[in-house]
Amino acid sequence: MPPDPRAALRRALAPRSIAVIGASDNAHKIGGRPISYLSRFGFQGRVFPINPARAEVQGLRSYKQLADLPEVPDVAIIAVPGDLAVQAVDECARAGVSLGIIMSSGFGEVHAEGKEQERAMRESARAAGMRLVGPNSQGLANFGTGAVASFSTMFTEVQPADGPIGIISQSGAMAVIPYGLLRERGLGVRHSHATGNDCDVTVCELATVVAEDPELKLLLLYLEGIPDPWNLAEAARIARERDLPIVVLKSGRTAAGQAAAQSHTGALANEDRVVDAFLREHGIMRAQSMADLVDSAPLYLQGWRPRGRRLVAISNSGAVCVLTADAATQEAMPLEPLQPDTQAQLREILPGFATVRNPVDITAALLTNSGLFGGILPPISRDPAADAFLIGIAVAGAGYDVDAFSRDAANFARDTGKPLVMAAPQASIAAQFKKHGLVVFPTEGEAVHALGLYLTHMELLAETKARAPALPAPPTAVEGTQLLDEAASLALLAAQGVPVVPHRLCTSEHDAIAAFGALRAARVVVKGCTDQASHKSELGLVRLGLADAEGVRAAYRAMRQAADRAGIVLTGVIVAAQASGQRELMIGARIDPVFGPVVLLGDGGKYVEAMPDVQVLLAPFTFAQAERALRRLRIAPLLDGVRGEPPLDVSAFCEAAVAVGRLVSDRRAGIGQLDINPVMAGARGQGCVALDAVIYQRKA
Repeated sequence: MPPDPRAALRRALAPRSIAVIGASDNAHKIGGRPISYLSRFGFQGRVFPINPARAEVQGLRSYKQLADLPEVPDVAIIAVPGDLAVQAVDECARAGVSLGIIMSSGFGEVHAEGKEQERAMRESARAAGMRLVGPNSQGLANFGTGAVASFSTMFTEVQPADGPIGIISQSGAMAVIPYGLLRERGLGVRHSHATGNDCDVTVCELATVVAEDPELKLLLLYLEGIPDPWNLAEAARIARERDLPIVVLKSGRTAAGQAAAQSHTGALANEDRVVDAFLREHGIMRAQSMADLVDSAPLYLQGWRPRGRRLVAISNSGAVCVLTADAATQEAMPLEPLQPDTQAQLREILPGFATVRNPVDITAALLTNSGLFGGILPPISRDPAADAFLIGIAVAGAGYDVDAFSRDAANFARDTGKPLVMAAPQASIAAQFKKHGLVVFPTEGEAVHALGLYLTHMELLAETKARAPALPAPPTAVEGTQLLDEAASLALLAAQGVPVVPHRLCTSEHDAIAAFGALRAARVVVKGCTDQASHKSELGLVRLGLADAEGVRAAYRAMRQAADRAGIVLTGVIVAAQASGQRELMIGARIDPVFGPVVLLGDGGKYVEAMPDVQVLLAPFTFAQAERALRRLRIAPLLDGVRGEPPLDVSAFCEAAVAVGRLVSDRRAGIGQLDINPVMAGARGQGCVALDAVIYQRKA
């Protein structure tokens, strides 16, 4: 049985011994700080400083070289520059070290020669069964075991505390910025790992091991690229099995961000919408900002099991109620009216000028009667309209029994077991609620947004668990493709069950006129059919709205003439029924070099490139996934009909999309790229039909 390549990663998180090559007596230098941290944070293993110029480093015996150590260390920190680092990797590999952490920089993030050095180090290590983190790595830190093999200043400035959150990042800064922000909120962090240039061990592979930690309740990742999505999918699978949510902050949404990422860690850019599709496929939430990543974190630690998105808001401020309603609408969290019985009970408790429908406005009467707050919570807790709650205390202090408020809110949260967030702008008031274990934000907008992200992720996880996505294999490029002509493309789609427009391929005027009669369409389209051009309109190879035989004859001749002018050889001329319907949609597919087969669904027609409205799915996918993708489009309201128009036949379109997903996923089919635009969708029950298709397929 081959050795487990992740065994070294598990050992690195709880090593028996660590060597520091380039050890420094100065605890504020890169080679000195890990030694200081290992001592300060309770590492129980053995530490071996290596520095030929010193007999002792930070109170520990120092060794001249790796070969002088009394044992082979599990982990070697490499804190020497350039060629010395390359030499150190070779020595560690020959000695049998399990994992090396290369803190040295100046490699692939700087120039092509550095990339070659990284490749050489990786091959040298792998040949001996050793794994590498880095180069350009800030290090690995596991506060659960005290194995803090890192040089980050953050651990000096912000006191660590073991806890249920793990952080893994390519960037050193992004491994510790969320750490610092979470610690400011009083949350403990167990893992803070920075993998640097990912020349061997990547963030995604390290995540597969960190996700195994039974004490974790949340795993946060910062990614600049995803070169190995199969590892991230495996990490997500492991995490789902133990109800561990993964939230990713992925940079490089823009061309400028992608260029910056490449110069930072040498990361290769991924197409952003494909990244979104991949993360969604595997139940991973994508944060849009550091604030999203950190603000939503405490919600994952509460042990809630949400069952919906309906929000009930309670405040002593009418303005907070209004702003909460606005924020909830943006997060697709409906504020449904409380039941009549609940409203009646609230009217008996609150003054007549209070609002009891939802949001519930206690009003300033809370100042004169602090018991109002605790009085309204029990009837609200029993109301079936509530899946989650927001309590906003706009102003409190002298004259308010804040301690009672916080106790009542904590009991309310415990009794309902439903998600509850607080909004309290006054730090002293917020502290009272936090003391009782409640999740508190300065404003109702921040609270509702964080709650919306959390609920969306819980819905995504439930859907993903039910679907149990397969682990992707490393993609295989489809090389040597050729453009099929339109007739061959439509035939290939029809064979897969995709409805195509009725048509005939004609090689003479006589055939074209016969096809016009056989199709029995009120109007037809005549198109030149060739495998030498994908865009035919610009070449004059399309005629629309032909209603008689003479028009078809003239169009046939025009096709031949246009082809001659363009120097294009036609395989024939297509005569097709001119289809009508409710909306032009599109289906596209291609083989992504990282993520494999992907399918695009969206609005179609001639403006698809100028004003794209598309969603991406990893193929193959289910009917339900296709329908959910359509519902995320900007044109989604049109699917159900507007202003008297009938709803579209979404079912027929989704079935066609699923068929395309199967086709592009079949490696034997050899599809490199596919575009069906437009797909004419009829009214519900009338189906859909592919009017045009461009397919690139591997040469036979």
